[in-house]
Amino acid sequence: MKHYRRVIHIFLVAVAAYVCVTVFYSLLLPEPSGSGGTAQKAQPRRERSDRALARSEAGSPSVYKPDKAYRGYTLFCSTHGDWPRTEEAHVYLVNMKGEIYHKWKVKTTVQLPRLMPDGTLLYSTRDRSNIKQAGLRRLAPDSEVLWRYHCRIDHDFRVLDNGNLLIHCLQDEMVPSLGAQLKRNPSIIEITPSKKLVWEWHGENHIQELVESMGLNWDRMKKKYKGKAARFDWAHNNTVAVIPENASGEKDERFKEGNLLFSYRKLSVVGVIDRDTGKIVWAWGPGHIEGQHDVQMLSNGHLLMFDNGCDKTPPERGWSRAVEVDPLSEKIVWSYHGDPRKSFYSRGISGVQKLPNGNIFICSGAERRLFEVTPDKEIVWQYTPPFEIKGTYGIYQATRYSPEYVHEALGEKAVSQ
Repeated sequence: MKHYRRVIHIFLVAVAAYVCVTVFYSLLLPEPSGSGGTAQKAQPRRERSDRALARSEAGSPSVYKPDKAYRGYTLFCSTHGDWPRTEEAHVYLVNMKGEIYHKWKVKTTVQLPRLMPDGTLLYSTRDRSNIKQAGLRRLAPDSEVLWRYHCRIDHDFRVLDNGNLLIHCLQDEMVPSLGAQLKRNPSIIEITPSKKLVWEWHGENHIQELVESMGLNWDRMKKKYKGKAARFDWAHNNTVAVIPENASGEKDERFKEGNLLFSYRKLSVVGVIDRDTGKIVWAWGPGHIEGQHDVQMLSNGHLLMFDNGCDKTPPERGWSRAVEVDPLSEKIVWSYHGDPRKSFYSRGISGVQKLPNGNIFICSGAERRLFEVTPDKEIVWQYTPPFEIKGTYGIYQATRYSPEYVHEALGEKAVSQ
């Protein structure tokens, strides 16, 4: 009898020990994939759909103040380079909650998308794209390619009021005035929808005008670069923007409606091209801005731009800001930077947009951060898109569209394609 009780006692102790160990490890270790429960939440991001990502916590804005933000839809994409990928690139249009409203599928590199009033999407390939794929494409809402223009497109393009397209391109040619070796030069062309070339401009033909327009700033620039202004990619223009009707243009014809803005990132120079003569009539920047992007003229006659704080030539400032410049006085009249300053920094790419309510929408491209600030510099919307796959290089630029614009272009119940 004693032996029997001893066996029962040992058995019960063993069972209790087994239960304790099982409970301990069930709490310590995660559930295996596919077992249900919390495992579904922990699955890798690459296994989750775009829509699931957009509606996840990671896809929601970290800041949203509806009473102060400009309500609309935000268009953006990751900058895709050339690589043997199995996935398609995507261009997204999301609402203020970060949910996908519409999506386009892209089978080439992609850098800058623009939504057209008819619901089509124009997009440029990346500036370093394979030349066989390089150019501008128009997509239907279902992502079908409707039109293509083959060119060595670079950074920017605009649709003119007459339907023509203004495109910034690259050309590699010898330029003796810049040195003995091959140079990469900025070029701007205008084409019709039927692809007829009707206007062209070549930056290497206007270097002396640039020197004369900058005055003493040219000497300041040469001191900063110490001869590097004659390097291969000497200008690295990233902007071709048409100047609209504005207050400065009413006082100074250099800034009149129809002239063009450019942005030479490698020289930290922004300037104006007279559309009628092709001459550079104004230039400014060295010592004030550094490696800037996305220059545009506001109705008040001021220039708005993203000042990166990096031009890859030491010393560099090392923090970014959005700035508004009065071109008549050549002074910065408003700026936004991080606090501390280095908390907002994008070495390259990036852009800005003045919204109808007076706020400034900022794309800090290298950080993959989109945010909106008031004139008093309060952040009222901030969003870090969760969509990113191998081979992407941040967000080049993003655009906020009004609900009316989007609904008329795509309908009020657009869904991802």
